[in-house]
Amino acid sequence: MDITASDPAARTNRRAATGELSRGFGSRERYGYLFLAPWFIGFFGLSVGPMIWSFYLSFTNFDLLTDPKWVGASNYIRMFTTDPKFMTSMRVTLFFVVLSVPLKLIAALTVALLLNRGMKGLPIYRALFYLPSLLGASVAIAILWRQIFAGNGLVNKFLALFGIAGPSWISNPSYSLWTLIILSVWQFGSPMIIFLAGLRQIPADVYEAASLDGAGRWRQFIKITLPLLSPVVFFNAIIQTIEAFKNFTPAFIISGGTGNPINSTLFYTLYLYQEAFGFFRMGYASALAWVLLALVAIFTAFAFLTAKYWVHYD
Repeated sequence: MDITASDPAARTNRRAATGELSRGFGSRERYGYLFLAPWFIGFFGLSVGPMIWSFYLSFTNFDLLTDPKWVGASNYIRMFTTDPKFMTSMRVTLFFVVLSVPLKLIAALTVALLLNRGMKGLPIYRALFYLPSLLGASVAIAILWRQIFAGNGLVNKFLALFGIAGPSWISNPSYSLWTLIILSVWQFGSPMIIFLAGLRQIPADVYEAASLDGAGRWRQFIKITLPLLSPVVFFNAIIQTIEAFKNFTPAFIISGGTGNPINSTLFYTLYLYQEAFGFFRMGYASALAWVLLALVAIFTAFAFLTAKYWVHYD
């Protein structure tokens, strides 16, 4: 029996307590939104707002000095019909992505498998292998890379010890892009750490059971390691693909911001930079940026659609 039903004082106290509780929750919510306000300001002011403005500018001619002039889909039509540098930058970027991402993942997984054997000083090796990922995208490393692969650089001096006259790798269009691919693969530390964490989650008794059944190391790797590690492979592949599409600093520094020799290192992001800050064609650069976003979205969507055939979460 509810004693408050016949007690007016109890009913009053209950209403007062309920009101205080609701006011307390309301105050907490207000304080919560107050602390979230800087994030909301940054998200809408620095992300959503500029994206909307960029989408509008992609349908205009805008040079930063005069007001944007609406031109409709002309920027996109020009991009796909009369701009040879667009197709060149797309070809260079796709070649870089298709080669650098698998090679980087293979290098990262190989090193992770070696480190997973429980060697002494594992934290030191892990830090050393991770260091290139921290430094690889810096301007200093790009300048150092340019010096290493120059005509009188360290690589050619090493080849000279064996009587081999190496080319100027940076200025030769047949090799220049490969120097950037090697630089990207050298930065395998980040996916390696993630692979190593995934390998540590695979139960050891699974390998013991497979070994008792006569499975060798290669068969264990194919039948056990890769299937159980497939979610980690999928994650690394998505992240590294996006990063490869956004690659900019090494190509800018090594080529001097031009994409030379003969546009062999003209990455898509470098061409976008040239259009925006070299020629001040901000409208066309905005259209290029949205095409890049669509391209990354298509690759990501394709990866998610095909994941059900090779990614195993059970």
